[in-house]
Amino acid sequence: MNTSDQYTKYSMLKIAFHPIYRYQLPEGHRFPMIKYELLPEQLLYEGTVLEGNFFQPNALDEATILLTHTSEYWNKLKTQTLSAKEIRAIGFPMSDTLVQRGRHIANGTIQCARYAQLYGISLNIAGGTHHAFSDRGEGFCLFNDIAIAANYLLHHGLAQKILVVDLDVHQGNGTAGIFQQEPRVFTFSMHGERNYPTRKERSDLDIGLPDHTSDAPYLRILRDTLPLLLDWVAPDLVFYLSGVDVLATDKLGRLSLSIAGCRERDRIVLETCKRHKVPVAVSMGGGYSERIAHIIEAHANTFRLAQELFF
Repeated sequence: MNTSDQYTKYSMLKIAFHPIYRYQLPEGHRFPMIKYELLPEQLLYEGTVLEGNFFQPNALDEATILLTHTSEYWNKLKTQTLSAKEIRAIGFPMSDTLVQRGRHIANGTIQCARYAQLYGISLNIAGGTHHAFSDRGEGFCLFNDIAIAANYLLHHGLAQKILVVDLDVHQGNGTAGIFQQEPRVFTFSMHGERNYPTRKERSDLDIGLPDHTSDAPYLRILRDTLPLLLDWVAPDLVFYLSGVDVLATDKLGRLSLSIAGCRERDRIVLETCKRHKVPVAVSMGGGYSERIAHIIEAHANTFRLAQELFF
């Protein structure tokens, strides 16, 4: 790699990461929190990124949180007074550190959106917490980082029309619920029809896929749908949730994409956004394969493609 290439990677690809992302869970917990430690290490080891590509987001301020989440819910988080039922729905042991972690991740997604507007793309090592509603958390999601970032941009006049492309295997029910009455945000979710959540919300466009959908039909639907959406919505910015729980190896997924198919999915999204000259901010979303190596490889592909296609 010559000096010019190093400078380009250093100066332009911005990746949100903070040590607080690595939250300590009880042994045996099914959420693979270790991926937030291994993914940056892998990207650095293979030379996809340099240390200078990473930035550390600060904790999100209260005023910005309250653009999306209710004051009652925020107060429960601040004072650690969620009920046992509310904590079970979130699925993580509750602590102030978990709340602070969520604030850093959400601010990372806001900053990624701003960097994407400058450089075409930016990625958050975490985020994609699309099951959080304005008044509650669910499914390993405390705050809804994409909803928070979208509302921040709209509130400050930094975007007029936003498209959410949610390709996590689970429907983005919280995001859909938050923006049901907001015409400036178009929510698109392509997910496993019979997967969590049992009760789906209504996105602006939902495509529910049958169990065991494989690479070819999945990619065909995406290729046919996404360019039309970008033409029709004409967004100022895309938030892309690139969950890798679509893999056939995923314990919670029920779809049957290969790692190569998941990479091609990312290529379709990123190339389509670039072709339409729409900046894209990427949040990682879920991934629950038995082997952590499958999760890391599939997530790393998203970052590799960002370098390949944009810089």
